[in-house]
Amino acid sequence: MKWMRDPLIWLVLLFIVLLILMPHSAGVFSALFPGLPRPVYQQESFINLTLAHFLLVAVSSVLAIVLGVGAGIVVTRPSGREFRPLVETIAAIGQTFPPVAVLAIAVPVIGFGQEPAIIALILYGVLPILQGTLAGISAVPASVMSVAEGVGMSAWQRLRNVELPLAAPVIIAGIRTSVIINIGTATIASTVGANTLGTPIIIGLSGFNTAYIVQGAVLVALAAIVVDRGFERLASYLSRHRREQ
Repeated sequence: MKWMRDPLIWLVLLFIVLLILMPHSAGVFSALFPGLPRPVYQQESFINLTLAHFLLVAVSSVLAIVLGVGAGIVVTRPSGREFRPLVETIAAIGQTFPPVAVLAIAVPVIGFGQEPAIIALILYGVLPILQGTLAGISAVPASVMSVAEGVGMSAWQRLRNVELPLAAPVIIAGIRTSVIINIGTATIASTVGANTLGTPIIIGLSGFNTAYIVQGAVLVALAAIVVDRGFERLASYLSRHRREQ
């Protein structure tokens, strides 16, 4: 029964139980917030909102990984090193630009829905991935690269078989930070018509319904914790696999 001592499994079960029981928790929220005519968000299913939220985060995170890791690889090659400061500056500007401002600019151009939210999340999530990629690849010992070159590996083989495997734990750490940030930031996508767990939060803020805000915030926070623990498990596996090699 080793699985019963696994915190990740219990967190996942807690998250699923909350999703199922939240629509039936009117008594609890009525006691916590008396006087509210509708203490539980009922306009949409929490399960559907969660699936939409995770889909939005997944799409934006995959695109951010492609951009961040790809840019990190390019600027660590001899032919691209001179562009490294420029790429880092652009990525930093993307994260310092407020997501709400990105949405405000993108909506008149591409309309309401998930598309402007994806753009905002990509801009916000690229920097940690880029920094992790740069740090991981730069930390590969020069002696290891010399040995790889000495045995006749091409530049592509050194990247695929040496640099990326050794840099993987640091790259994963950057991806982990990016995804966790985006899980929280994705809540604002509801302001432009995208279905996320931020929908009850936004409706609660506009309607002065604290119960709605708590319901959305609890689910978002628990989702971030579950995903964070999942990345922690992945990092432990990679470290253990690396030691065994």
